[in-house]
Amino acid sequence: MRNFLDFEKPIAELDARVAELRETASNGDIDIDAEIERLEVKSERLLRDTYARLTPWQKAQVARHPDRPHFKDYVADLTDEFLPLAGDRAFANDEAIVGGLARIEGRRVVLIGHEKGDDTASRLKHNFGMAKPEGYRKAIRLMQLADRFNLPVVSLVDTSGAFPGVQAEERGQAEAIARSTQQGLALRVPFIAAVVGEGGSGGAIAIAAANRVLMFEHAVYSVISPEGCASILWRTADRAADAAEAMKITAGDLQSLGVIDRIIPEPLGGAHRDPAAAISNLRSAIVEELGRCEPMSPDELLKQRRDKFLAIG
Repeated sequence: MRNFLDFEKPIAELDARVAELRETASNGDIDIDAEIERLEVKSERLLRDTYARLTPWQKAQVARHPDRPHFKDYVADLTDEFLPLAGDRAFANDEAIVGGLARIEGRRVVLIGHEKGDDTASRLKHNFGMAKPEGYRKAIRLMQLADRFNLPVVSLVDTSGAFPGVQAEERGQAEAIARSTQQGLALRVPFIAAVVGEGGSGGAIAIAAANRVLMFEHAVYSVISPEGCASILWRTADRAADAAEAMKITAGDLQSLGVIDRIIPEPLGGAHRDPAAAISNLRSAIVEELGRCEPMSPDELLKQRRDKFLAIG
């Protein structure tokens, strides 16, 4: 059964009516195909109109939708093969960041991304995609491996932020994020990052300091969550919608500010309605951007990446 967001209630009501009519038609001789078709057309038009005018806060809700594709889904449909590599060789293996060697349409790459999980057990296993220091140190190790063997890096960003627990801070969370960001900027191979859901603060930029930063149409990317921003500015998370508007967290705003380079279109109604189509769009964009970066020399890649981030703001 599809999960509907609060602002999708009118669409949910139409879809429920269509389902009810289909059930009626299957149990009797009444011909109501014309009425079903009329309601389906109305539902699609309402869906199109709704998603054409989403507010930043509504886009944040779409970006967090539990049915959006997760890292394991991208691995299954985006790559030809994937060999996971675990651990930071210092403390532990953080399941919030998953990475390894992969092939995307025949191209060998190092693939890194956040995994949130899609049910209670997997969400706990992956800590809801909130990485600890060992997760970023794993990412550093994988980026260094890519540099050593001249493999492009592709990262998929989807996290509400780095894990804020006391143990993570004791193990050097800020230092790990800073070094992961530095390692991304220092790579001498092509680096493509894609914000596929939430891009939350340092937890996101730590694996997104790339030559080309892509972003799904309904993803969000921000220095703090709208709720966190509202709690600081207005002492209440109830004004998250106002914070989302002010923070410029949407793909369109961020492209105009030069923070991201390309917007990847999503299927009508968001990636969660048609994950296969969304992943296909992402694959095409990644392959195209890799093709643009491959002719560049290591020094050109390094300079382009650093100039890009120095120019922001």
